[in-house]
Amino acid sequence: MPPTSSLRALQVRAPQRILGRRYASHGPPSYNEPTGFLFGEKPPPPGQKRVKEEWENIWYYGMFGTMALATVMLYYKPDTSIQTWALKEAKERMEARGEKYKYEQSS
Repeated sequence: MPPTSSLRALQVRAPQRILGRRYASHGPPSYNEPTGFLFGEKPPPPGQKRVKEEWENIWYYGMFGTMALATVMLYYKPDTSIQTWALKEAKERMEARGEKYKYEQSS
């Protein structure tokens, strides 16, 4: 059994090892602390408008212009499904054989 003095030394040193050492901590955090304002901007005084930055209009036109272009392209996208191709192919083959592909009621 180890002597009691060494056990006491281990008990005293244990909290330091649990907390760990802080190597190169160098002061306060390097990120922007939360301010509570939306996007970190303070609201302008009453009666004044917010001044936009140079890049904001470019971002708006680019983002929403791209979305509008994608919408138009998806709307006019050609139909490339296999069902459409098979229907067209079947109609062409039936016409080549002289058959009718539309149902006509006989009275």
